[in-house]
Amino acid sequence: MPILSASHISKRFPGVQALTDVSVQIEPGTCHALMGENGAGKSTLGKILAGIYEPDEGQITFDGQPAKFRGPLDAQAAGVSIVHQELLFAENLTVAENLCLGRLPNRGVWLDRDAMNRQATEWLDAIGAKIDPNLILGELPVSKQQLVQIAGGIGQGARVLIFDEPTSSLAQAETDKLLELIHDLKKRGVTCIYVSHRLEEIFAVCDNITVLRDGKLVDTVPVEGLSRDDLVKMMIGHELAESMSHHVEAELAGEFLRVENLSSPGKFLDVSFNVGRGEIVGLAGLVGAGRTEITEALFGLDSSVSGKIFIKNKEVRVDDPIQAMQLGIGLVPEDRKRHGLVLSMNSRENVSLPTLDRVAHFTWIDDEQERSVAQKFFDRMRVKAPNVDAPSIGLSGGNQQKLVIAKWLAAESDLLIVDEPTRGVDVGAKAEIHSLIRGLAEEGKAVLVVSSDLPELLALSTRVLVMREGHLVGELKGTEVGQENVMRLMAGVH
Repeated sequence: MPILSASHISKRFPGVQALTDVSVQIEPGTCHALMGENGAGKSTLGKILAGIYEPDEGQITFDGQPAKFRGPLDAQAAGVSIVHQELLFAENLTVAENLCLGRLPNRGVWLDRDAMNRQATEWLDAIGAKIDPNLILGELPVSKQQLVQIAGGIGQGARVLIFDEPTSSLAQAETDKLLELIHDLKKRGVTCIYVSHRLEEIFAVCDNITVLRDGKLVDTVPVEGLSRDDLVKMMIGHELAESMSHHVEAELAGEFLRVENLSSPGKFLDVSFNVGRGEIVGLAGLVGAGRTEITEALFGLDSSVSGKIFIKNKEVRVDDPIQAMQLGIGLVPEDRKRHGLVLSMNSRENVSLPTLDRVAHFTWIDDEQERSVAQKFFDRMRVKAPNVDAPSIGLSGGNQQKLVIAKWLAAESDLLIVDEPTRGVDVGAKAEIHSLIRGLAEEGKAVLVVSSDLPELLALSTRVLVMREGHLVGELKGTEVGQENVMRLMAGVH
């Protein structure tokens, strides 16, 4: 008997039919994947199963009994918890306070901090996360915040755990630990529902796969005997037209960016490199190596940075993002929700943000011109939304990522810095974004890419720079660019 099932589920949001007559059964003690392109409805289905959304139509059954979850607390009480793709925390509180929110231990009328820290440490240790529970959570990198969220979900003792893109911010070593943990949970009888676009993870831990397309059920199939090509075809409805794994040699049109002895206290030290026009340079390294910090410094987000920055052989100062944009630099940040988009604005307004001076007359925005610019790049990125006025907060994670990239395409940046370009993006959109990045290089743009997905980095890059503990420890090019060479430099193994 299924431990959790959804029968004939439909859900509509303003302007979007997210799910239509979807049914799925989850067998106990298994790991069941929900897959599909961005906007297919898989995260919506996961949130309905976790009690975050109520379905418009259909029935949820848990452990053989009809269940009506009126909120996530109802679902948790029944034994269903979710680990979210996007981080949901009180960033001004400590790790322990976040983990124990809603069930804070007390000693009379006072908070029992020792008991709270012990509980948090126990949950963190359960997944091998070496994180001090007394640290302020907002000061941790995204990868460690994600681990805290996973520890919280597992620590609730749930019988069903829903993982919504749990590895989107994790390095490979952390991802491997999580997959080992899921195998262990299955052995303990815990049922896992796994939402991810990373096919290698699906084939590593999942027993069954339910595929959705445009909010409708395509099929539920066992993993055993299923090929990756067949799975991709089920997801996107056709063969994936272009391989994403070939290496491209660059035809350089001169140097655009050069940095010399770039340093920032506690982040990175004496980093020097260059990026040419028509080139895609990859920046590799383990989490905490300083990759994201370098991208932020180049975009004027680090006031403590020292060293020299040259644009087209002319030394420049980049004290803030406005100066960076004036110099032709665009940044697609690691965290699209916090730093890439203004979620209170609609899609059109987000796309036009860096180009308001071009679509305004005497400080007034020309609505028609703004809409024309937004529509052009909205279409180029194939953003799945009713129209350019769709609320950006209501888009799926992958379509929000497309929106951030569209913004910098509209700005016509000469140097595009892309931090985790396909985090939380499905295989079809991933191929589109890879093709777009290569196309920008072919147009003569300079591109700097940071990615924790090593195969992605190797597929895109013409050269790979490797960071370790804040230092640039190697540069690989030509036949040197290979997974083993990069991993040796990342880990300090010669």
